[in-house]
Amino acid sequence: MSPLELRASLGLSGLYALRMLGMFLVLPVFAVYARALPGGDNHALVGVALGAYGLTQALLQLPLGMLSDRIGRKPVIYLGLTLFALGSLLAALADSLIWIAVGRALQGSGAISAAITALLADLTREEHRTKAMAIVGGTIGATFAASLVIAPPLAQWVGLPGIFLLTGALAVAAMLGTWRIIPDPSKSSFHSDAEANPQRLPMVLKDPQLLRLNYGVFALHAAQMAMFVTMPLALTQAAGLPVDQHWKVYLPVMGMGFLLMVPAVIVGETRNRLKQVFLAAVALMLVAQLGMSAGGLDSLGPIVLWLGLYFVAFNILEATQPSLISKLAPAEAKGTAMGVYNTTQSLGFFVGSAGGGWLYHHSGASPVYALCAVLIGIWLVLSLGLRPPLPVRTMMYHIDDDRLGDAPGLARQLAALDGVKEAVVIAEEGVAYLKVMREGWDEAGARQLLFGHA
Repeated sequence: MSPLELRASLGLSGLYALRMLGMFLVLPVFAVYARALPGGDNHALVGVALGAYGLTQALLQLPLGMLSDRIGRKPVIYLGLTLFALGSLLAALADSLIWIAVGRALQGSGAISAAITALLADLTREEHRTKAMAIVGGTIGATFAASLVIAPPLAQWVGLPGIFLLTGALAVAAMLGTWRIIPDPSKSSFHSDAEANPQRLPMVLKDPQLLRLNYGVFALHAAQMAMFVTMPLALTQAAGLPVDQHWKVYLPVMGMGFLLMVPAVIVGETRNRLKQVFLAAVALMLVAQLGMSAGGLDSLGPIVLWLGLYFVAFNILEATQPSLISKLAPAEAKGTAMGVYNTTQSLGFFVGSAGGGWLYHHSGASPVYALCAVLIGIWLVLSLGLRPPLPVRTMMYHIDDDRLGDAPGLARQLAALDGVKEAVVIAEEGVAYLKVMREGWDEAGARQLLFGHA
């Protein structure tokens, strides 16, 4: 990667981290601290307030990404961060749970993930874009893990309003970083591998393989949010652990989950066992949810056991699902597939939080985990029909205008090469997208067709 590409990748990763830290910091403490607010005895309202940002994020993520194609990436990012900061301030000043819910919804309306991804694509060459996306993805995972450890003692120190004020300050810091650190692209253009195209939505929404993965990310994050409606209360009440000590549970279980995730993903990717690893993780997630629903949260030991299994499965699934999307999505619709996937994820945030809160309010904790087990069980059954992905990677090439006269013919010639499983030439973007086998594909032949030399 060039210095500019590395600067863009690290800078945008930091931007993601600041914004996602603002989102994640409230998760492990909100259910406990909300009880002291007017309306906090209504767990259904607690769930709605916690998950409200997911609803507005799901509604606005794709539209704001498309808006960035029209008015520019950075203006949309500034707009989104401003909305997030205002929502944080409103939540910090709120004197009731209803106004916190409004603030959380306003936070979510600053849905800039698609705009950040598009800016990253503008600032990186095709051959380095996967590495840049991996840096961003790793940052998001690390931010989530850090928030679970940092939030409990932080909340004890500054309270829930203080956390919201901090998230607003982080949004302002992200704006300054966007201005001072993130380079301005010399040219912004549409990237099919990174952005959603409305014309390709029907293709993505009708694909049975992608529908399985979309349901999966919905179920995974619905269960995650339902857990955070109830788990902080279980740690406080059943396990007798003060809120500022919850990190002592989250740190080891998250650490174990990460350590076991790494070899599982390596085996899945390098030995072409990605589906088997994926199915095993979904099954392990189901076991964890069934254990929780069976009333196994009445003391610290069982809580640590089931949380440990949960986070092993969660980390593996978070790492493997984007890889499956990349391998199974049509080459020309990868960005659209990821946009739908991310939107479904955000919808899961809201549904899981609101549904989990309602169930907890009316029936207690066990039915919440029973519902999560049903969601995960359906996911496991659907995933049995998932097509095993080939060990492929996506290659992207810019094509000179003089070779774009017969784009369909060029695509057919590329598709006929050894090791090329799919080839698409998009004349309006001046780009060829190839899905190729990781080893043994005819790269020299492809370069000969595309550039007239190997």
